[in-house]
Amino acid sequence: MADHGTPRTVPEFVSFLAGSGVAAGGTLLVHASLSGIGMTPADVLTALRAVLGAQGTLVVPAFTPENSDTSQAYLERTAHMSPAEREADRAAMKPFDPRTTPCPAMGALAEHVRCAPDAYRSAHPQSSFAAVGARAAQLMDGHDPECHLGERSPLGKLYEEDAQVLLLRADFGQCSAFHLAEYRARPHPPTRSYRCVAGSPGRWVTYRDVVLDDSDFTAIGSRMQGRLVTRRVLRGRPVSLFGLRDAVDHACKDMLAHRR
Repeated sequence: MADHGTPRTVPEFVSFLAGSGVAAGGTLLVHASLSGIGMTPADVLTALRAVLGAQGTLVVPAFTPENSDTSQAYLERTAHMSPAEREADRAAMKPFDPRTTPCPAMGALAEHVRCAPDAYRSAHPQSSFAAVGARAAQLMDGHDPECHLGERSPLGKLYEEDAQVLLLRADFGQCSAFHLAEYRARPHPPTRSYRCVAGSPGRWVTYRDVVLDDSDFTAIGSRMQGRLVTRRVLRGRPVSLFGLRDAVDHACKDMLAHRR
């Protein structure tokens, strides 16, 4: 597959996005890796807004595993700490605030979108999304704080919207849409306890939700090639565009066939 190089201006990037199939006036969920792309997050956001147009909506994941002591990120970060160090680290965790809490693990574009003056953010203390555009407020509203990425999250609304997903130099292992399939593939998916600090310092919230596992997402994505995915290459890394509804439906079948 030919490398389409690096657009050097916002108009060139708009042309690249439109040529990749991003629909004007649509809703687009973006996972992006901008390292080495040669454009700033502000430039990329400007281009995405331009290709989507005034009636379009841009959505990004704004997840915050940093305020949880049950997240994989926390467990890995504190694995070699002593019990006292771990307790001190836990006590210093800042509570989630949808207005101010950063989402550093989600990349520069997601953080830039979250900080946009017209951005809306969903209320989940660990698995929020942020959006700008015509339907941003509606799509971000009503995110159940005890439902990470299921029907009562923005992903459920994006499925109904038949949104597009853009993996901009990101791989399928980062495709959050596949998580919705974990809620749907089986009538009674396994659940576990989650815990995070939210609202005020030291106020810990515990709830049960579906076990989320992205370890096979790359394989699921590789089996979704062909008619479901439009692929290009940008500066040596893939750019993939596909329908969120197609992706979730495919992932449900794939999980039933390949997951134990």
